[in-house]
Amino acid sequence: MKKCQILCIGTALIDSVIRGFDREPVSAAGFVAKSGELFAGGEAVNVSIAAAKLGAQAGICCRLGEDAAGDLILKTLTEGGVDTSRVLRTKDIPTPVTTIFVDEEGERKSVTNSAHRYNFHPEHAPECLKGAKATVIGSLFRAPFNDPAVVRDVLQILHQEGSLIFADTKLPNFRPLTLDDIAPYLQSVDFITPNETEAYHFTGKQTPEEAAEVLLRCGVKNVVIKLGGKGCYFRSGTREIRIPAYRVNAVDATGAGDNFLAGLITEILRGAKVEDALYFACACGAICTTKTGAGEALTGREQVVELMGRDSRSAC
Repeated sequence: MKKCQILCIGTALIDSVIRGFDREPVSAAGFVAKSGELFAGGEAVNVSIAAAKLGAQAGICCRLGEDAAGDLILKTLTEGGVDTSRVLRTKDIPTPVTTIFVDEEGERKSVTNSAHRYNFHPEHAPECLKGAKATVIGSLFRAPFNDPAVVRDVLQILHQEGSLIFADTKLPNFRPLTLDDIAPYLQSVDFITPNETEAYHFTGKQTPEEAAEVLLRCGVKNVVIKLGGKGCYFRSGTREIRIPAYRVNAVDATGAGDNFLAGLITEILRGAKVEDALYFACACGAICTTKTGAGEALTGREQVVELMGRDSRSAC
């Protein structure tokens, strides 16, 4: 396995993005939409490609079926400059496909299927989890990290390796899981990055401040709550930071959180202060929303710096 700066572990899938879907049928058997496109997706894919675009040596540990969907994802990762030496492929389990309906405001709803529950056990291949300065768990509460034993074992391996651990979250789908189920293992997590909805769901609170307090009590060192068009909220044991959102013409929010996370990690590894890294991350997330698909808008670090330079709120 090649060493890398950032290793992303999690589900890889195909996003079938339907824009401008009209809920009124045009016939007894059909609907219309403005467009339909296929993109390689899943948080591990999105974060690793965005990190590579931002100049990091990025790798991915995921499982793909030996099918056309898996071929498309592998091709996308390779063309995106991501190390794929940790990708596992199997004949018996298909590559997951998600259908995403995007409305005119850029918000989305998705449809998943049973392939998203595939039995991927990264802890069974510990050699794949080594050699990275920072590792992304993408995502807690979703396969393969919807099993407390998998969360425990992977975090233990990464902690022993001395990797900086970032854990993003998603709302549970096929397997119910609560914060209490994995709380004993979260002391190894350096940064947890839920969005606002997820943070309130898992903690039972209704404000970023209260939700962050619950997560900190679980042992997480730093909490970043993504607030969409309102920016983000950061809290550690000694510090609280609020970062406003950048103003852009948003057309699709798919992958914005993943691009945010890639920006946060790459800047921290570059030695940036947390506040500066958060500004950079918000700019990455904003840029992502300006085109359809998670990996289409962001081109490189210079693009992010340019957006930040046009906005006087930036500390960088």
